Amino acid sequence: MDKNVLYFGDNLDILRRYLKDETVDLVYLDPPFNSNAAYNILYPEQDGSQAAAQIKAFGDTWKWDSAAALAYRESTEEAGGSVSKAMQAFMTFLGKNNLLAYLSMMAPRLVELRRALKPTGSIYLHCDPTASHYLKMLMDAIFGPSNFRTEISWKRSSAHSDAKQGRKQPGNIRDIILFYTKSNNWTWNWDPEFGYTKYDEEYIRKSYRFIEPGTGRRFQPVDLTAAKPGGDTSYEWKGYKLKSGRYWAYSKENMAKFESEGKIYYTKSGLPRLKYYLDEMPGVSIQNNWDDINPAKGKEDLGYSTQKPLALLERIIACSSNSGDLILDPFCGCGTTITAAQSLSRRWIGIDITNLAITLMKHRLLDAFGEGIVKTYDVIGEPTSVPDAEALAKDDPYQFQYWALGLVGARPVPIDQKKGADKGIDGRLWFHEGESDETKQVILSVKGGHTSAPHLRDLRGVVEREKAEIGVLITMQDPTPQMRSEAATGGFYESPWGTHPKLQILTVAELLDGKRIDMPPLHQVNKTFRNIPKDRGKKPQKRSFLDETGKE
Repeated sequence: MDKNVLYFGDNLDILRRYLKDETVDLVYLDPPFNSNAAYNILYPEQDGSQAAAQIKAFGDTWKWDSAAALAYRESTEEAGGSVSKAMQAFMTFLGKNNLLAYLSMMAPRLVELRRALKPTGSIYLHCDPTASHYLKMLMDAIFGPSNFRTEISWKRSSAHSDAKQGRKQPGNIRDIILFYTKSNNWTWNWDPEFGYTKYDEEYIRKSYRFIEPGTGRRFQPVDLTAAKPGGDTSYEWKGYKLKSGRYWAYSKENMAKFESEGKIYYTKSGLPRLKYYLDEMPGVSIQNNWDDINPAKGKEDLGYSTQKPLALLERIIACSSNSGDLILDPFCGCGTTITAAQSLSRRWIGIDITNLAITLMKHRLLDAFGEGIVKTYDVIGEPTSVPDAEALAKDDPYQFQYWALGLVGARPVPIDQKKGADKGIDGRLWFHEGESDETKQVILSVKGGHTSAPHLRDLRGVVEREKAEIGVLITMQDPTPQMRSEAATGGFYESPWGTHPKLQILTVAELLDGKRIDMPPLHQVNKTFRNIPKDRGKKPQKRSFLDETGKE
C-alpha cells in the first residue's frame, strides 16, 4: 500500500472488503460504549423489536434490537468454536440487553481484526471498566488466553467525587486497555522516548545522591565485580585485589577505558565502582499502570468528550511497531491514532462510520502536517459525483451537510445549538485580516433539497443578525434567476484581498469541480473543529474518494 487511507463506512464491511489477511502490524481501537450508564440502564431486558441499530457520530451507545439480534446469530453460527461458545455463555448470563448487543457487534469485528493482523502483530482494545471483563473473555476466545499480554490501566483524570450522581462508591478515574498479540512472537521496542517514565524525586534523591565535581552531574556508583569469572577478570587494579570468590565484571582493557573517561568512582577503601549518570538513564521502563499521561488539553483538545491524548497513542505505537509499519484504527473518531502514526513515520488506515469524523480527521491532519499531507492519503467512501451527493442527501441529510461543509473547510454548528442562538446556521468559517486580532466570519447554510429565493432572504437575515462578513448557500440544485437576483442585493465585502459578494451561492457540482468561496485566504486561522455536533443521521452508504482539493 503506497498511500494511507481513510475509509468512510461501517468498519465490519470495510474490514471484510478491503483488508487482506495478515497485512496489519498494530491495531488500536476505542469502540464507543455508554461509559456513563449505570448497570440498571445497561442490563434491562428488551424484546428486540426496536428499529435497526444506528451508529451515531461519536455516540456512546449500542442497543439490543433486530440488528443486534442478527449480529448475535452470526457470531454464534459463523464464527464457531470458542467465539460461539463465549457468545452463548454471554446470552445465558446477560440475557437480551444492551451489553449483549455491544458484545454481539464487537465479536465479528474482533474476528476480522485478528485475520488482518500479521503473525507478529499486536492489538490494544481500549474499553470502559463496565465492559472490560466481558471483552477480555471475548478476546481470550478470539486470540487465545496465551496471547494475552497485560491489562493496562490508564488514569484518565484526577480524583473527583461521584456524589453528585447519587453514587456511594469510589470515583472512577481509569480506563482499561487490553493488550493481546496474535502469536508468541510479537514486535516490542523499549523506545527511549515513549517506553520509559521519569524517576520520582525521592528515588533520585536516594539513588543518585552523588554529584560529580566540576560537571554537577548526578550519579550512583555501581558494583564492578561479579561472582563468576569471564575471561580477563582476575587482575589487580591500581593496588586493589579482590577477595577470593569475586571477579571483575569487565576486562582490564575496559576498566582502563572507564578510567580514561572519568567514569570510575573510588570508595574510601580504594574499591573502584562505575558511575551511572542520571542524565544517561532512560527512566523506569513502563509498567501496566499508566498514570503519567494526562487527558487531551489546550490546543490538542478538539471538544470530543472521550478523545484520547496523543501521548497515549504515541506510547502504544512507538513500543509495538517499527517505522514503516501499518497501523489500523477501525473506530477512528477524531483521528488521534492516525495523527500519532503519521508523526512516528508509520503507515496508517483509519475507519469511521460518520462523514463528520472523516472531515474532522482531514482537517486535523492538515493543521498538524500542512497542505502536503493531502497527497499522502486517499479517502474512500465519500461522494465524488453529483448523483452520489444526491443519494447521500436523500439517505442522510446530516451526513450530507457535514460532507458539503467539509468541501469548503467549514466547522459544523452542533445540532443542539441550531435550536437556539445559531438557528439558520449550518456551519461557519473564521478568518483574520493581516495582523488584526479581530475575528471575522462566514456563515454557511446547506440545502440538499429544493431551494428558492426565500432561502437567500433568510440567509441575509442571519448574516445581518450575526454581523458576519459573508453568507454562503450550498445547494444541490442550480440557483434560479430569482435566487441570483436576491444574492446580488446583498452587496459586497471589501478586504485587503479584494471585493467579495456578501451573499454567495455554490452548487455541489461547482464544489466538486473545484470552485470555492470568494473570500480572504484561510491560512491564518486554525480550521480544526472545536465543537463536535451530535449526528442524528442514518448509517451512510459506501462511496468513493474525494480529496481536499475536490478532485478525484
